[in-house]
Amino acid sequence: MFVSVKSGVLVGISGFAILAEVHVTGGLPAFQLVGHVDSVCRESRDRVRAAVLSSGYKWPETRVTVNLAPTSERKTGSGVDLAIAIAVLAANGEISPQVLDDFAFFGELGLDGTVRSIPGVLSLVSACDARQIVVPATNATEASLVPGARIRGVATLTEVVEALCARSSWPPDRSAAPPAIKTLFQPDLAEVRGQSAARFALEVAAAGGHHVAFRGEPGAGKSMLAQRLPGLLDDLNEAQSLMTTMIHSAAGLPLPAGALITRPPYRAPHHTSTYVSLVGGGSGASLKPGELSLAANGVLFLDELSEFSPYVLDTLRQPLEDGVVRISRAGRFVEFPCDTQLVVAYNPCACGMYQSSRPGAFCSCSESTRQRYARRLSGPLLDRFDLRVVLQRPSGAELFDDQPGESTATVRARVTQARRRALVRQGSVNSRLGVDALNDMVDADASIGRLLRSELDKGRLSARGVHRILRVSRTIADLRDSDAVSIDDVFVALGLRNGAEHDDVCDGAA
Repeated sequence: MFVSVKSGVLVGISGFAILAEVHVTGGLPAFQLVGHVDSVCRESRDRVRAAVLSSGYKWPETRVTVNLAPTSERKTGSGVDLAIAIAVLAANGEISPQVLDDFAFFGELGLDGTVRSIPGVLSLVSACDARQIVVPATNATEASLVPGARIRGVATLTEVVEALCARSSWPPDRSAAPPAIKTLFQPDLAEVRGQSAARFALEVAAAGGHHVAFRGEPGAGKSMLAQRLPGLLDDLNEAQSLMTTMIHSAAGLPLPAGALITRPPYRAPHHTSTYVSLVGGGSGASLKPGELSLAANGVLFLDELSEFSPYVLDTLRQPLEDGVVRISRAGRFVEFPCDTQLVVAYNPCACGMYQSSRPGAFCSCSESTRQRYARRLSGPLLDRFDLRVVLQRPSGAELFDDQPGESTATVRARVTQARRRALVRQGSVNSRLGVDALNDMVDADASIGRLLRSELDKGRLSARGVHRILRVSRTIADLRDSDAVSIDDVFVALGLRNGAEHDDVCDGAA
């Protein structure tokens, strides 16, 4: 007997619909699983058989062939366990095959028949065209975020079989999506004392979506500033919220009470992270998003940047430019979105005291040590940062000043207004402005073109740097509520970019 059941697998962060086809025929008892499957998926034959027997149902004492179609796509993971079990039981006469036409099944089976949660349920359900979708009870709330999906959350294989055979009702309906959960606590920018230039750079970064690098001695407040950037950003819109939630779901990360992620994510991986954990990928057919994608529509903070492997850092260059990570493996190609703001913090040397303005500060590094430390950051990587700010430790007067700086709420109001101007004008933040729009700025004011040509001729800017200066200038103009970019805006943008110019790294490297 032949039975086909709908299911799906993850390809990157996207769902891919498949069919679990089961054929039961005479012959010696055997179980064959085909359809371009990986080792985890192939092991489902043992999990499914044990789950069926533990649930009190008969296992066919004949030859069972399972095909996961289409065979052109590599099948990974354990999410097809439930679909295979239902198809086998239907082919063995335990379930009427006619009732399965409107259903799709997702879930991993335990040996005792429990249905366990799986990653990427949001993407899997989005790719499915069935009218009723059976998922693990622990994934039901997440699955219900897909509009129009009729979700059946189950805890055991027995619950599914009994409901399909009309011997009992389905568990309570979980198709209504819960309200979105917002993060209640955000560190306040008012807690940062002094550092007026760095605070302004953070405001510009938030308003235009620009990458920013903070360089300075230990204790200057670099990490403190970076942690306050997400609070300056507005809530995610519907499309951003859905995409961010899909990425976190595909990575197997917990969601806020099963709701959509509505606040920009903030990720801060340790400097021992590998390039796979940072950019994404993996071995074999199982490709997972990395920290760069997990921070999509939010902030990725790399503290102690110079302690990261130079090879790992240089893998960020192309994704930062394109806003997407493209990973190719034998027989598989996936794309992970990574439209994120990168914020980095690093010391000027190994001891952190080089060029310190603090009285009595002394750098213990030799010249060769400083140069070797500086070469860990390549010119092409630094060239991706629109804003590069040098921080000094705040003075005692600044640190104990009774008058705090502007709060996050005050600065966020200006950031929101500036972002709204950009979105109305061009449909994107200024960091994504096209070349034509940048050329129009130069054409509108000849003095801007003369200034940038001078910076190019002096070797202070690369061609990429010119475009980034213009994008930052446009953001500064938006913050002062101006339709036109002035020469003063360009001067400010140059100061924000060249503030942490590295003496030992070629800024104009390709």
